[in-house]
Amino acid sequence: MKIIRTIYMGGLLLLAAATNVGCNDFLDEEANNVFTQHQIFSDNALIESTLANFYGRVEWGQSFSEMYQYTLLDEACYGWGIPDNTQMFFQNHWRMYDYGLMREINLFLEGLRSEAAESNRQLTVDMRRNLEGEARFLRAWLYFNMCERLGGIPVIGDKVYEYEGESEIPAMYIARSTEEATYDYIISECNAIANYFLTDVDDPTTNLHAARATKWAALALKARTAVYAASIARYNEVNNCIIKTSGLEVGVPFEQASKFYRIAYEAATEIIKGNKYSLYNQDTDKGLNFYNLFVKKDNNPEVIWALDYIYPGKTHSWTLSNYATSIKSGGNMVLPVLNLVEAFEYKNNRDGSLKVRNGGDYFYYDQPEDLFKDKDARLWGTVIYPGSYFRSTHMDYQAGIMDKSSGTFRTVEGTPGQISAQYGGVITSINGPVQNNELYMNKTGFNIRKYVSESLDQGTRGSDVWFIRFRYAEVLLIASEAAMELGYTKEAVEYINEVRRRAGISELDKVTIEDIQRENRVEFAFENHRWWDVKRWRIGHTIWDGTSKAKLTSLFPYKVYAPGTSIDGKWVFEKKDCYMKPYPLLFQRMCYYNGIDNSWITNNPLLVKNPFQ
Repeated sequence: MKIIRTIYMGGLLLLAAATNVGCNDFLDEEANNVFTQHQIFSDNALIESTLANFYGRVEWGQSFSEMYQYTLLDEACYGWGIPDNTQMFFQNHWRMYDYGLMREINLFLEGLRSEAAESNRQLTVDMRRNLEGEARFLRAWLYFNMCERLGGIPVIGDKVYEYEGESEIPAMYIARSTEEATYDYIISECNAIANYFLTDVDDPTTNLHAARATKWAALALKARTAVYAASIARYNEVNNCIIKTSGLEVGVPFEQASKFYRIAYEAATEIIKGNKYSLYNQDTDKGLNFYNLFVKKDNNPEVIWALDYIYPGKTHSWTLSNYATSIKSGGNMVLPVLNLVEAFEYKNNRDGSLKVRNGGDYFYYDQPEDLFKDKDARLWGTVIYPGSYFRSTHMDYQAGIMDKSSGTFRTVEGTPGQISAQYGGVITSINGPVQNNELYMNKTGFNIRKYVSESLDQGTRGSDVWFIRFRYAEVLLIASEAAMELGYTKEAVEYINEVRRRAGISELDKVTIEDIQRENRVEFAFENHRWWDVKRWRIGHTIWDGTSKAKLTSLFPYKVYAPGTSIDGKWVFEKKDCYMKPYPLLFQRMCYYNGIDNSWITNNPLLVKNPFQ
């Protein structure tokens, strides 16, 4: 008799047992019992609980539960502990290979088609089709996450393997599919899944729909899958980064790029023409609008699929861990770096470099926030920078005093919050920044705003801000990227400019791959995109090359003390190497694909290793 195996705890196979499971709380169940297939598919609550367990296990990469993962790239550094002296990325970064979950989903699908499910009068044919669509979507998402890490992997379809003795084991060995075939399979599954959802999304502006898979989520996964396959095919060649195996388990042929770009374009434009989603544009203040996109769930037309959190029950500590000291002590975990801040353009100047030096002298500013005037509004919605506001509080970042009372500049720094009678006020603000090992202190001159709730309650009881996996802006940028690569110039410009208009920056009259790359970086910072984008475009080894250009940097604001001069009380800034991550990032070609573990080959001798192993 088969058991639906949903989670491993203490060596036991357990399944969530719950009743009265609804759309909004079904993701919040705990595993506590073992049930047979017949028991599960005779009870709708157990069916929902099993599916909820799957939803809770498909989280890989950057996540609220593992904040350190946000500090490994060129977006942020960690705000506490000793400096991270690592330089190289390792080959198996973010590796996952979960055929255990794959088998459990296949068992679930088998159960939906079983006699027990057919005899369950409370489980209609339409309900079964929708549940199958959700399960297959989660399986396709699992395949995609493995493929983007490992390349081609064994594709087993609906097969459920049962151990029937030593002699039968060789029949269970399956070779890796090619990378192209694996992406093809995911796309074909998305096509099928889209047709399984018989009930459309009438109102996608509530998180009741965004927490669960829909036809539109399947199309979004199809578009992402196809654009990943296409860019690997093209930029493996264009960027002279030929990484492949002899059987093409790794490497998509160059001539297949157009095929995949076309699939990506068609999937993205189907979502666009469906008119179910649109960019979030609820606030006239463009910076506030971008921030609210991530913390406002109701009336949010942009979110297609998200990992939802609900209070009480399923919450996270992202808000508590990332408050600035002046808001609540003990935060400052994930600190944005200057590299990211300067990637955001100015409204009418595409060079986002902050103007801190005027030849051999400083630029002098009346207020710290003047340095950021006319920046891309998404910067305000993503990062708390000197002089901006959070919870209606003016955010003061002051590293120290630039004392010119004796004719030459002398830097004076103190402990956070230190007051000086000589200088008539604060030397170093309670928010810093500082360059030392002091725990929970700001080290970069910035705090993160994206996904951080302004509610102090969410900073103590746990936050229920969701983590967005697919949103409409990505659909537009995939459409633009694919159109550009296919030569559809007008459409490429149209779609990227829709995103840029919301940000309040200048529109483009043509689109290059560099434009696409830059737009993705600032639009999706801290959304688990950067690592995968850098790999699919084959630019990791060029931007993180171990030289000075790959160093992380910080911004230190100073108040000028020069009595009797015009610069007294002005603000100046210093760009400094990031104290918490002092060495430049180094990405080697071996990092484009995770390694195939020896233990996997022991279990399946038909597997072959990846390049550089």
